[in-house]
Amino acid sequence: MNLLFNRSRGKFVPHGCAIIAASLISGLIGWARADDVLKRRSSWQPTTAKDVRPVLDNWLDQQELADEQRQNVDAIWNEIVETESGPQLLERTVKTFAAAVPEAARLIATCRGGRQQFTLPEFPLLADDNSDPFVRNNLKLFYARWLAQQRMYDEAIAQIGDLKPADVVDPASLLFYQGISWHRLINKEKCLPVLAQLLENDEQIPRRYAELARLMEADLSPLKSDSLDEIARLMDSITNRLVLGRAGQRVRQEEEDVIAKLDKMIEDLEKQQQQQSGGAGGANRPSQPMQDSNPGSDSGPGNVDPKRLKNGSDWGDLPPKQRQEALQQISKDFPSHYREVIEQYFRKLARDGVER
Repeated sequence: MNLLFNRSRGKFVPHGCAIIAASLISGLIGWARADDVLKRRSSWQPTTAKDVRPVLDNWLDQQELADEQRQNVDAIWNEIVETESGPQLLERTVKTFAAAVPEAARLIATCRGGRQQFTLPEFPLLADDNSDPFVRNNLKLFYARWLAQQRMYDEAIAQIGDLKPADVVDPASLLFYQGISWHRLINKEKCLPVLAQLLENDEQIPRRYAELARLMEADLSPLKSDSLDEIARLMDSITNRLVLGRAGQRVRQEEEDVIAKLDKMIEDLEKQQQQQSGGAGGANRPSQPMQDSNPGSDSGPGNVDPKRLKNGSDWGDLPPKQRQEALQQISKDFPSHYREVIEQYFRKLARDGVER
């Protein structure tokens, strides 16, 4: 599909001739087949160099470029294939911006190197609504791609969370890194629709995008709220933020959420166990006294003298051997990576006991 960039709308739109041709073709197809085509029609199409180059030329004409700068731009697009698309097209586009805009060159230089510090540099151009949307949106995508690769998913989503495929020259990368970031932020409601949209063109996007998108779908679809799986993911998210030096209010709130979810889970398990114990006790209660000549087999009620129990006994202060046995008993029915979550829970209980 041929696309043209609508500067007033700041996005790529179908060329008028392409719309007319599509209408003529659909009129020749039978109604049943036409209905099938509509069902499979993608909500977006990859953009090619043929679509982008006229937009760039129009933008470059408005810049006051020196001869050397213009030569650098020509070198970037030398022997370009008109059908080129995807990440390579994004690279050429932002390099063109860098040839004319110093801030764009600084942003690209930042993304070429590894993250050297926790505090990111500021790029006012990315937040300037008065700047050219064609330049701003594609630089946002380029920057967000690097942020996601640095595991800085909150910062990546802050750049591209609201962008649409028509806003950039590489819509596949936009949808892919939106999906990656929402997946790592455990936002199922926003992640799954983005992945489904990406896979509408699974045969035209990079293979790694398609394969990873399917894996993320399969991983996130069965996730249930307040499950041990969700708690383990939240713990991983907290760890990642702490590694990045993000020890603020959001991390503390997530830590409290994990503790609250574990408290609720343990409370539900205790209630379930009490109900099962009550039912079993009623079923095993004898209808008549035990004969003296027969050995007793039923267990007693299991009552314990309350005086032998400490009030508010500290779970986290158990002796090492008993604590290890308790952890093994609690976590025996769960995958091994949940053990850390349970250990964190008991450490929190121990800390709370000290604070009291």
